[in-house]
Amino acid sequence: MDGKRLVEKLLAYARAHLHLREEDETYARNMLLTYLKLPSPCAPEAAGAVPDLPDELAEELAAYALENGLCAAGEEERFWVDAFGMLSPLPSVVNDEFVRIEEERGAQAACDYLYDLSVKNGYVRASAIARNLKWEHEDGKSRLEITVNLSKPEKSNKDIAKLLHAPKGEKYPACVLCKENEGFAGTATHPPRRNIRTVKLTVGGEKWFLQYSPYAYYDEHCIAVNERHVPMNVGVSTPVKLLDFVDRFPNYFIGCNASLPIVGGSILNHEHFQGGRHRMPMHYAAIRKAYRSDAFSGLSIGILDWYNSAVQFTGKSRAEVAAFAAKVIETWKNFDCPSCDVLSHTGDTPHNTSSPICRKVGDTYVFTIILRNNRTSESYPDGIFHVHPEYLNIKSEGIGLIEAMGLFILPPRLKRQLGEIEDLLCGRAKYDAAALSDPENDLYIHREMIKQLIGEGAAKNKAEAEARVREYVNRVCAGILDNTAVFKKDENGRKGFAKFMAALGLEEA
Repeated sequence: MDGKRLVEKLLAYARAHLHLREEDETYARNMLLTYLKLPSPCAPEAAGAVPDLPDELAEELAAYALENGLCAAGEEERFWVDAFGMLSPLPSVVNDEFVRIEEERGAQAACDYLYDLSVKNGYVRASAIARNLKWEHEDGKSRLEITVNLSKPEKSNKDIAKLLHAPKGEKYPACVLCKENEGFAGTATHPPRRNIRTVKLTVGGEKWFLQYSPYAYYDEHCIAVNERHVPMNVGVSTPVKLLDFVDRFPNYFIGCNASLPIVGGSILNHEHFQGGRHRMPMHYAAIRKAYRSDAFSGLSIGILDWYNSAVQFTGKSRAEVAAFAAKVIETWKNFDCPSCDVLSHTGDTPHNTSSPICRKVGDTYVFTIILRNNRTSESYPDGIFHVHPEYLNIKSEGIGLIEAMGLFILPPRLKRQLGEIEDLLCGRAKYDAAALSDPENDLYIHREMIKQLIGEGAAKNKAEAEARVREYVNRVCAGILDNTAVFKKDENGRKGFAKFMAALGLEEA
């Protein structure tokens, strides 16, 4: 492989997509020559056609590095990420340009700049994301979005809890969200972040920053992160922070994961929000029952007609929205409803928490608070309001903010496993119940699902098998969201929810 030509191809790509200026081109060429251990360049016209995405060049860099002993096997990603980090604008330049575009053309144009850079320098893996399996499920009045994400590993609740209680300062950066990731080369246990670029924010009077998620579960999946490595905490200050964000970025929704293991997200040891340009399935839900309050007369308040238990309210007064949101969050923290298995504390251990979500429609704030509880029991050792045992074969990771809003991120193992189940259904593979009872069998965790589907009859072809398997997954995802509801949709649950709304000082409208 011609390393000199590769340098010119990288420079041409950087000119086209990474805002490389003519004044910096010689400097960048020499940086790359040193990095690839080359003595001199070739003619610039040898670059050839410029690709639209970095994948091809990343593969060439990885192959060249292995071929010439510049990195060991398994370190190829760090090598090519490092090169694209060199070619990306400095963080200070990115921040200045973001603010300039924001002032001249608005928030969305500024976000377009940062997102495009994040895709073109390989931080957001657009090609890998495009390979994810995606489909929608219409469930009566509600709609779910389901993806099998091929780029992110599955985490158990135990893994997440360990991170929350990990000793501080034992590694650098302390976690994958820390600001110290910007420019970090990566290690065997920490992903490379040389190419990440972020934009500074002020949220709730604190220093935060905006970045995009490399996994991108939906359109322009952004993450707002506290510059300090402090644990997730949903409290009275959280609504103000969310409102600060949507005031600056009315083009995005923003939400906060619950702050306790089981019902929180996959990272609980660093305060952050998630948002983006996407309109989530929950955003389409209507109000099931309306309420009113003399103390908050400017707000329209109600129980959302959604799988889990959510209070939604809208209003034009930021102060009124913030005050009521804080009241809901704090009231829920100490609310008990034993008939619904909701206990706020066991001794000094808290169980009630919430996921607040905010967006702006014109000059109106739309604020939703999903009520969560992380209690366990003998019957449900993984969580009373977590995924119940019959669904764990499809999803075992905690149901965080994104899934609670109706977009399921299922583990990559399902692409292989569901395909094998489809083959069993349509006769491409032989069904052997005894073989499936072996815990070492890859399909062991799906044995009950397979037994049920086989019992419903053989599929005529692969397409029918795929449709039936997906419909099964659809029902599971809807069932999981029902599991997370602290107030079920039966009479007992309706009474419990009414009791909580009364605790907020509300009356039925």
